[in-house]
Amino acid sequence: MGTRTEPQDANATLHAVSAAVLAVTSHLSVHEVLQVIVRAAARLLDARYAALGVPDDEGSFAEFVVEGVDAAQWEAIGPLPRQHGMLAAMLRDDAPRRLADIRTAPEFEGWPAAHPTLKDFLGVPIRDSGGVLGIVFLANKRSGGGFTEADEELLTLFAAHAAIAMTNARLYERNRELTVVAERNRLARELHDAVAQKLFSLRLTAQAAAALAGRDPERSAVELDRVGQLAAEALAELRAVIFELRPADLADGLLPSLRKHVDVLDRAHDAAVRYTGDAVAVLSEEHERDVFRIVQEALYNALRHAEPSTVEVRARVADGALAIEVADDGRGFDPATETGGKSGGGLGLASMADRADAVGAVLSIDATPGKGTVVRLEVPL
Repeated sequence: MGTRTEPQDANATLHAVSAAVLAVTSHLSVHEVLQVIVRAAARLLDARYAALGVPDDEGSFAEFVVEGVDAAQWEAIGPLPRQHGMLAAMLRDDAPRRLADIRTAPEFEGWPAAHPTLKDFLGVPIRDSGGVLGIVFLANKRSGGGFTEADEELLTLFAAHAAIAMTNARLYERNRELTVVAERNRLARELHDAVAQKLFSLRLTAQAAAALAGRDPERSAVELDRVGQLAAEALAELRAVIFELRPADLADGLLPSLRKHVDVLDRAHDAAVRYTGDAVAVLSEEHERDVFRIVQEALYNALRHAEPSTVEVRARVADGALAIEVADDGRGFDPATETGGKSGGGLGLASMADRADAVGAVLSIDATPGKGTVVRLEVPL
């Protein structure tokens, strides 16, 4: 039987588990979560080697991340392991395994030539209500003596929290995928509703001008002027959609990139588009992309629908939050009829709200018919 921890040791252990769990749950991408789980588990139990495998349905692993093996060693080891030997036994039995020497276990089948030598071994399944999400295992305890029963209990506790983090990360990525699909569908509607109709009108007008050219040159000239006007409008619609489709280059940081984007829009549109504010804010790369897209959507709405003479982007940092406003002096609208809650709206407001939720931000819209619109985003730092 393993040794039990004294109260002082128990407090230190709980502190370590808490720190490990917080490290895992602060990440959103599945691959990042897996890497942090492995790193935290190795640190928590003082193991030289750690790994986590997420099984697939074809006898291999969809993901397999390791700690303690550098890139050159990993490349020399070769392809991902199959579900055989101890890994297969753990997936089949769905139970922890603790061994003084894995090489003496009946299930042991050896390793590739470049594989490090593992001795003492502790493996625990990561489960949720739907079954086994993966297995996390440790080897070669640095302090010697092998893994104890207390270590097994600790890793089992950590694995339960890891399962929640993995599930949340998968749900987050799935939600992101659905958001991308919704964005594509919305842009397709924009192309059809705006550009396609303009091009259809352009074609009819050109045909009318051609038919009138011989018998009524003056009316033909009027129709040709109309052709030029429609072509310019169609070009403006296409330019607006291209601005939305173009991926944001945030290499300079969020706010400098917003300033550059505003400068481009100012040159491309009749309305004056301005940026004010000297705020400096650092967000995660993923959050910067979401915030950029929200501001981009608000600018697109103002320029496309509000008929403004001026649009201003204002940024400032106060009280631990980044506040960004997109204000226009256009025709405004009635939020009660345009938004229809989070599910409706033809101005992309639902998409903006979803993105704001994803970064823990607060989105508010102050709009009045005939008096312009202010979209305000507050992002905690």
